[in-house]
Amino acid sequence: MFTGLVEAVGVIEAVEPMPTGFRLRIAAGDLAAGMTLGASIAVDGVCLTALEIGVGDFTTEVSPETVQRTNMEQYSAGTRVNLERPLRAGAELGGHFVQGHVDAVCRIAEVVQEDDFVRVVVSVPEAHRQFLVEKGSVAINGVSLTVAAMTAEGFEVQLIPHTLERTNLLADDRAEQLNLEVDILGKYVAQFVAPHLATLTQHGS
Repeated sequence: MFTGLVEAVGVIEAVEPMPTGFRLRIAAGDLAAGMTLGASIAVDGVCLTALEIGVGDFTTEVSPETVQRTNMEQYSAGTRVNLERPLRAGAELGGHFVQGHVDAVCRIAEVVQEDDFVRVVVSVPEAHRQFLVEKGSVAINGVSLTVAAMTAEGFEVQLIPHTLERTNLLADDRAEQLNLEVDILGKYVAQFVAPHLATLTQHGS
């Protein structure tokens, strides 16, 4: 479990193909020293496992399932990625609960400068728009954000200078697509009410 508060922006050092999936070696600077072998690490919002930890870097493996659901197929040497270690018991929750289980990939449709802030319009696959609400939480590339407004094709968020400086959301050397994780509470509510809505529809027809 993560909070969506990025601790560092790492850099992909190497992408090594495997029979299925691939291995990533990621430069993480001082963050690597605080990592534990076998522990989880969120890479652009994807929960992975630290299999090797070096001086300033670590290695992890990406499964075919993860490749299919995320932006990681676009990674190459030099790609910048958001990094966050898992939430520790008793630690302050500054963002929102982020599982590291990506729901879909999305794209930035428009970027609007608003003085020191930036408003970003995000295009989202239609099947996932139902889980998004104005002023609700969403994670993009592992960054906890608040939905500023809904649009016909997705939603808008406003990025503060701190987020712009501490994440890869508007970096030129990130993957083109972004990883989207909707709020898990929305998914649970939707799953709970779906059969009840179906029953009401049948009785009303």
